[in-house]
Amino acid sequence: MQRNVSARDMSLSLGQNSGYINQIENRKALPSLQGLFYICEYFGITPEQFFDEGNSCPVQLAAVVDDMKKLDDDSLAHIAAIVRKIISKN
Repeated sequence: MQRNVSARDMSLSLGQNSGYINQIENRKALPSLQGLFYICEYFGITPEQFFDEGNSCPVQLAAVVDDMKKLDDDSLAHIAAIVRKIISKN
């Protein structure tokens, strides 16, 4: 979930004061619900993906899942088998 920009630049891109993201990062402030939605939109993710700490690549995973939804059952089973094999080797 990185765009390689400073907290200041992100704050300004969100239409906030320059210290907005820094205050959130340092637990001095919390975003409003609308602010959270803007942050998610900035990163191109959903709020669910934002809070999923076990998913380090939410955008890529969402794209793969969207593609896999278009597969037939047999193709999906093959993909699942390949993924399990890759995981077992790690």
